Amino acid sequence: MFVSGQIPTDPQTGQFVAGGITEQTEQVLKNLKAVLEASGSSLDKVVKTTVFLADMKEFPGMNEVYETFFSEAPPARATVAAAGLPRDARVEIEAVALVSE
Repeated sequence: MFVSGQIPTDPQTGQFVAGGITEQTEQVLKNLKAVLEASGSSLDKVVKTTVFLADMKEFPGMNEVYETFFSEAPPARATVAAAGLPRDARVEIEAVALVSE
C-alpha cells in the first residue's frame, strides 16, 4: 500500500494543529496511522517512509516524535528538505506498507 504524504491537519477541524515541529509530526503520524488502519494495515507493517521537512534543522524534533511511533524495528526512511510543503506545513510523511490479506 502506498500512502500519499500526510500533513498535520486535525481531521476534526480541517486546520493545522497548533505548535511547532513536534506537534506537527505527532499529528502527521496520527493521520498516517488512521489511513493505514482504515485500509487494513498498521504502523507496524510500514516498510518505508519518506519524511519531507521544511527545515532540516528541525530533524531532531521530528525524529524524537517519529521514534515513539516506530520504536521497534523502524522502517527504512529517507528524510529530505523540501521547500513549499502544502499549506506551509513543517513536515509531511508518506509511507509504503504491507496490507493484511
